[in-house]
Amino acid sequence: MSRLAPPPAPAAVQAVLDAMPAAPRAYLGKLRDLIRATAAKTPGVGPLTETLKWGEPAFLTNATKSGTTLRLGWKPAAPDTAQLLVPCSTTLVNEWRDLYSGTLAFSGTRAIDLDLRKPLPEAALSHCIAMALTYHARKHAR
Repeated sequence: MSRLAPPPAPAAVQAVLDAMPAAPRAYLGKLRDLIRATAAKTPGVGPLTETLKWGEPAFLTNATKSGTTLRLGWKPAAPDTAQLLVPCSTTLVNEWRDLYSGTLAFSGTRAIDLDLRKPLPEAALSHCIAMALTYHARKHAR
C-alpha cells in the first residue's frame, strides 16, 4: 500500500520539533502522521491547519470548524512522556477515559499521556483523534 508523505510542517512548527531530542521528535512525528491520516479518512473534517498554540504544535479544523484543537506536547521534566492535548473545556478526555481507561493514560481533563518507550497505540489514538476532529460537529448534531 502506497502512502503519500505528509506535508512538511510549517517552519515555526518544525523549529519547535527540531529543538526536541531525537526520541520525542520521532514519536511526535509518528503522532503527527496519525493525526493527518485520521483527518484524511474522517468524513466532514476537511483540511487541517497546522500551527503553534501555547508554543506547541497544534492542529485545527479551520476550514470546516468540525473539531477542537489538538496539540502535541513534550516537556524535558517528563522526558519519556509525550502528550496529545485538547482544551480542558471539552468533554473529550472524560469520554476517552470511559472508552480506553485500560489502554491509555490520561492527565486531568486535557491530555492523553504516551510512553515514548512503547509503540504508539494507533487504533485507540486514531479513534480519539477522530472524536476530537469532529467534536463540534458531533456536539451540534445532538
